[in-house]
Amino acid sequence: MRALCLRTLRVKLGELDFTVYNGFWCVRVAYAPYKLMMVFIMGNGLYLYGILPTNRVRPLALLGLDKQPIQTHPVNEFSFLYSEAQQDRYLASRRNLLGHEDVLEKVMQHGYRTVLPLQFGLIVKDWENVKAQLIVPYQDRLKELFHKLEGKREVGVKIFWEETEELNRLMIENQELREKRDRLEGKRLSMDEIIGIGQEIEGAMQNRQQGIIDKFQQILNPLAEEIVENDNLTSAMIYNAAYLIPWDTEPQFSDKIEEIDHYFNNRLRIRYNNFTAPFNFAQLNP
Repeated sequence: MRALCLRTLRVKLGELDFTVYNGFWCVRVAYAPYKLMMVFIMGNGLYLYGILPTNRVRPLALLGLDKQPIQTHPVNEFSFLYSEAQQDRYLASRRNLLGHEDVLEKVMQHGYRTVLPLQFGLIVKDWENVKAQLIVPYQDRLKELFHKLEGKREVGVKIFWEETEELNRLMIENQELREKRDRLEGKRLSMDEIIGIGQEIEGAMQNRQQGIIDKFQQILNPLAEEIVENDNLTSAMIYNAAYLIPWDTEPQFSDKIEEIDHYFNNRLRIRYNNFTAPFNFAQLNP
């Protein structure tokens, strides 16, 4: 997943700071300047999911976290998606994270395809402060983001391989490296010999991995208007990327994924997410 850079933008609001963290809004303790701490406003507040580029939104028959009805609140020309918070803070559990994302995806399915997602866990008390501290200063940037996202969708591709199987294939295909390894088997090796053969094998595996990535990029990148490469999440994951593509071209993108899978003879595990809120392309800091 090119790794995302840490980007922060602080907006003070009383004793709390609203912080743009990697482009998403969160809250931090103002008196703890050395730590970025995810905290939440105490009391009965409003849990925010995202922003729509219109202040006219028809009622949404959706439920959010804690089975609370999803509502909208207009602020200037935008609308916030929210529900009434039933907890002082929400743990970042799999259930809650998926619940947050599910709301955004269902809103998109209801016809509001252009939505600016907010980071999980943001609770506010007062719309006026949100307007004064967040909407007004960044209104132009929000318009830019909504313009960029109009008619677009995010899709994600994660590639996994079986390292042991790939190493075995490497040794079968690379005769020179295989013979060198075989000559060393059963011998008492010096440290330099051990390091040398290890580096050769590691380098060959990295080249093999990059060859796979290059194939995906060669076929998929021309279909995207913007690409974000994220950190790999596991040792078996070799590539993790998000693509911003025209909404109606997803079937062609999916066909290309199938084409690549067949090219590699189904030896890779490809996790393709063809419908998600555009978290990777909704950063306030350009």
